[in-house]
Amino acid sequence: MRVAFVLGTTSGGTGRHVLMLAGGLARLGHRVLVVGPRSVEERFGFGAVGARFAEVRVSERPDPVNDLRTVLAIRRLTRGADVVHAHGLRAGALAGLAWRGGAGLLVRRGTPRLPVRQGAPGPAVRRGGPGLVVTLHNALTAGGAVGAVYGVLERIVARLADQVLVVSPDLGERMRALGARDVRPAVVPAPVPRAARRSPAEVRAELGAGERPIVLTIARLAQQKGLEGLLDAAAGPWPGGREPLFVIAGEGPLRPALQRRIDDERLPVLLPGNRDDVPDLLAAATVAVWASRWEGQPLSLSETLMAGRPVVATAVGGVPELVGDAGVLVPYGDVHALRSAVHEVIADPAAAARWAAAAARRGAELPGEDDAVRSVLDVYERSDRSPD
Repeated sequence: MRVAFVLGTTSGGTGRHVLMLAGGLARLGHRVLVVGPRSVEERFGFGAVGARFAEVRVSERPDPVNDLRTVLAIRRLTRGADVVHAHGLRAGALAGLAWRGGAGLLVRRGTPRLPVRQGAPGPAVRRGGPGLVVTLHNALTAGGAVGAVYGVLERIVARLADQVLVVSPDLGERMRALGARDVRPAVVPAPVPRAARRSPAEVRAELGAGERPIVLTIARLAQQKGLEGLLDAAAGPWPGGREPLFVIAGEGPLRPALQRRIDDERLPVLLPGNRDDVPDLLAAATVAVWASRWEGQPLSLSETLMAGRPVVATAVGGVPELVGDAGVLVPYGDVHALRSAVHEVIADPAAAARWAAAAARRGAELPGEDDAVRSVLDVYERSDRSPD
């Protein structure tokens, strides 16, 4: 089978997921092409796992002139593929326009519509070319003009994709409401984390934690991650005077604002930047926390479960299904509930041990890379049978 992946700019889980799929398919003898910005090849190295790479520019925000060039380039580069599998809303919309929309795409009252044949099944119409699969890894959280534009992109994907894969139930409900005819859960496994290379004592010494519990968050420093609420929780008060050290590992556009608040309020929070020693940090952490506004199936959360560390997370997106009963779930925006859950774990070693054991059991149940590859092959076969 000839599979072409299309993705936009990414430095995290989406790129890692495509790399895993590309490598798995190539090992099975399938011909794999990855189409995207040069930066993703430089970061992930798709060529090293047996895939060909072709560069196109996929800007982070809609740009009519560049997008037209990109649509034409995607169509040219992926001609001859059996399946085009786009990852993300921007890439999905551009791939959809390349193979399903073209000049016949009409926008009426903000809803993309296609000229349809009499009796054609479903809201999307196959008009030749490869099967089109789109995986949506993130929810739309922006408002205003940006939110309106991305709302149109959602409608394009819903109408033009043969199959839409989603990382959370709420995304699936939204895409069905927008007219997607075949929506399925995406299987997004995390690689089994390596063993820690340093002792917890060495990590604690590096971080300057002393005897304090370490509350670890692994996240991009961006609006979606709910980090302002996490700082609110870190501000205390902490019963018994046992103030933990909050460590937020990651980089992103909110770093300057977060650091200013940490300094101004003297919060017990450390921003060590991107780390390549996450297993070491997890081994030293008392509890790992996600305060996010929305998440799909964050790879860092899966890795934490597999590492057997206690988890506290907001009950948003795909998190409840991913965690199951192996962690403490709290409502997004409830700072008191978040702080209380963290305190419960750090103040009670027996409770921490129970949550750690539950996390390890859940981590052992999670799907692996072979499951993900088998899942997409089944999707591709269904897509390839879609009517022309």
